[in-house]
Formats: sequence, structure tokens, C-alpha cells
Amino acid sequence: MKLIIGNKNYSSWSLRGWLAAKQSGLGFEEIITPLFGENWDNRRETESLQPSFGKVPILWDGDNVIWDSLAIMEYFADRVGRDRFWPKDESARGMARAMVAEMHSSYAALRSECPMNIRRKFEGAQLSEACQQDIVRVLGLWAEARSRFGSGGPFLFGTFGAADIFYAPVVSRLISYQVAVPGFAAAYMQAVWEHDWMQEWIKASEEEEWVIEQYEVTPQNG
Repeated sequence: MKLIIGNKNYSSWSLRGWLAAKQSGLGFEEIITPLFGENWDNRRETESLQPSFGKVPILWDGDNVIWDSLAIMEYFADRVGRDRFWPKDESARGMARAMVAEMHSSYAALRSECPMNIRRKFEGAQLSEACQQDIVRVLGLWAEARSRFGSGGPFLFGTFGAADIFYAPVVSRLISYQVAVPGFAAAYMQAVWEHDWMQEWIKASEEEEWVIEQYEVTPQNG
């Protein structure tokens, strides 16, 4: 299998696909294609990227091609067993699925104002009311998941799974933009940040030389 991803410092969707691949336990080759770099318009039409027209991540498994991080995670879940990704408890599984779906489709203000940038700590970020509301919503979901279903470990539903995979880039954003969070959220964020796979990703992002200038600007939307 080949997993094509973008810059590790910036590509939040690539992080989700990559964590899903790691969670599957299956072997895969990682291929990085720098986003928006030289000849990007031509590169995204190459055979390996054409099915998604340059959107990453994209997974090739023999003749099978799957793009979109959620589709990739579900493909892996079908391959190795859904319990590796989703809680066994029916109520917990339902909430985890809803949280993942909401992360996949919502939080436009948070995404646009606070792009993932693992290497940076932004001083004096001023976030819009819409962005702050997104953050409050996320923290509320985290609180409910942890209080109802998190007794089995430090992650949202106890053990590391699909919900943590999808909210890992939010953890990075809250750290980069120095958002104040309550204690339970800080503890959860620390557990995600210190996870071995996250540390592997962070180290690699810090070694990248690519810079995307529009993702290096401190938000001033307050």
C-alpha cells in the first residue's frame, strides 16, 4: 500500500489519514508531495494524484484507490476490524461516529483562521467569535466523551481510536494558537501530543524545509 500525504507541518487531513494507517497495523509506504509548491498544478494531475485532483491523503492499495481521510480510515477498518477504530459500546460508538462526522464537515472558522502549523507558536492570536464558538463546541464534545466513555484510558473514548485520529489536528491547532483550555482538555491534549505516532509526525514536521507563507500569519480576526 502507498499513502500519499502533504507537508507534515501543515496538512491536517494528511495527519488523519496517516494516523488511520498507523492504527490499522498494516504496512504502507509513505510518499510526501509538498503542497502548493513548484509545478503544483501539473503535479496534481499525475497518475498517482489524479483520482483526487491533488487532494491528500490518497491511498493506493493495489488497484484500489481511496481518497479523503474518512474514507481511508473506513477502508482500514473494513480490512482489520472495526473495533480497532471504534468503541465496542453501542452508545459510545454512536457518539464517536457523530463526532468524527462533525469534525469532517464542520468548524469552517477554526479551519480557516487557524491552519495547522506544528512548528509555530503564534503570539497574540485574535480569533473571531465564530472561531471561538467552534472551539467551545469542540471542548464540549471532548468533555462529554471523556465523562461518559473515557474511563478506560486518557483518550476521548478511553483507548486511542477514530475520534482521536480526527481531533488530533485540533489538538495541534489549540497548542499552536495558545488557546486556553480547561484542565481535562489540557490532559487529553497532552495524551494525544505525547502519543508515539504523534511524536513521530511532529519530529518529521520539524525537519521539513518547505514553508507555505499563508499558513504563517498570526490571526487578527478578533
